[in-house]
Amino acid sequence: MVRLFLIGYSGAGKTTLGRAFARSTGLDFIDLDWYIEQRFHTDIQTLFATRGEEGFRRIEHNLLHEVGEFENVVISCGGGTPCYADNIDYMLSAGATIYLKASEETLFRRLRVALGSRPLLAGKNDDELREAIRQACAERQRYYGRAKYMIDSDLLEDRAEIAGTVARLKAMLKADGVLPKDE
Repeated sequence: MVRLFLIGYSGAGKTTLGRAFARSTGLDFIDLDWYIEQRFHTDIQTLFATRGEEGFRRIEHNLLHEVGEFENVVISCGGGTPCYADNIDYMLSAGATIYLKASEETLFRRLRVALGSRPLLAGKNDDELREAIRQACAERQRYYGRAKYMIDSDLLEDRAEIAGTVARLKAMLKADGVLPKDE
């Protein structure tokens, strides 16, 4: 049984790597934000607007524990997921936790084009966005840094980089017995 949790700041490439890794290994893939949206029949921005961040985090916590019981799955978590309640402790006990670490410049470049879909970043100008990224990454590092594995996710810009990152992650997980050696 394999259960992988991908964590890291918004824009780190959790969904990109998670999808590619799942496809490469035959595991199922779940994006926690998409899972929440399907269950509540609305988008994350609306949940933030109607229930506030605290209400959204309670929903996220409950559904993390739900998908965290699935088997043979790669779960892409929201950027803030590990930072609330017992979420990081739960992930560490339920499976292998992988931190996708991207440089602040890479995060800025990726998030700049998707501000409208990120509730905590919407409406920020370039300077505000850079500062929000810097501050949030610094605050969240104590959670992200607890992951058992770390991957440099600056290298997810094209198919070759994604394939190389998948291969590196597979090798790490096989070496530790998380994935079968013959996979």
